[in-house]
Amino acid sequence: MDDLDRQILDILRRDSRTPYTEIADEVGTSEGTVRNRVERMMDDDVIERFTISTRTGNVQAMLEISVAVDVDTKGVSERMAEWDEVDFVWMVSGEQDIVLVVDAADTRGVNDLITKARDQEEVVSTKTRLILDEELG
Repeated sequence: MDDLDRQILDILRRDSRTPYTEIADEVGTSEGTVRNRVERMMDDDVIERFTISTRTGNVQAMLEISVAVDVDTKGVSERMAEWDEVDFVWMVSGEQDIVLVVDAADTRGVNDLITKARDQEEVVSTKTRLILDEELG
């Protein structure tokens, strides 16, 4: 991956619907070059998916989860990723092992997810942070 790929990714991170012609103009290359590079990055799993960011009025939070040392963190993460209100699942280093980014209708929905996480036998502890605002870079 080179500097041009990084420039294309930066634009797509801000708005994944940006037309290739507009990206090409911004980075100083042709539309075909942008299209080919995006396709290559998709084939190479650099780009995993295109997604949207919403402002639903819901309560967004990060649930930080610690699991037991002998646990398959990837398996737990994959299972939690299937939960309806979960937008993202990150396996992280530090005190916690997994971070869920959730979008629930209200605080009761967030609390239900906390309870659901704590009910998993692999989970040792949880911490929750409400997301107050989001700025896309």
